[in-house]
Amino acid sequence: MVRIRMKRTGSRNAACFHVVVMDQRSSRDGRAIEELGYYDPIRKEEKINVERAEYWIGVGAQVSETVADIIDRARTGKVLAERVRKPAMSKKAKAKAEAEAKAKAEAAAAAAAEAEAPAEEAQA
Repeated sequence: MVRIRMKRTGSRNAACFHVVVMDQRSSRDGRAIEELGYYDPIRKEEKINVERAEYWIGVGAQVSETVADIIDRARTGKVLAERVRKPAMSKKAKAKAEAEAKAKAEAAAAAAAEAEAPAEEAQA
């Protein structure tokens, strides 16, 4: 089975990847059938030959998740550097935010109930 996946290049702590077509049984950095492009996460650059990727997908090659995202961005013309990622919150921070929101909602409900009580007394 042929896969379109990434081959690691670059030095330690400065990884760069080549998008390649290779047999799934071969090692990660082994011999590739064809090189389709590259992906540099540090400089946020990527380039891929979409026509050749389409050919290999049509022939039956499987695509890794990351390479599928790269191909998708190349098709739509999006640039990786312009992608905005929302900040991830830790579980502890999420729990704290939920507790604060719940307390705020309960306080608002209590204030609304107090505001309605004098209005009901005035009507009675």
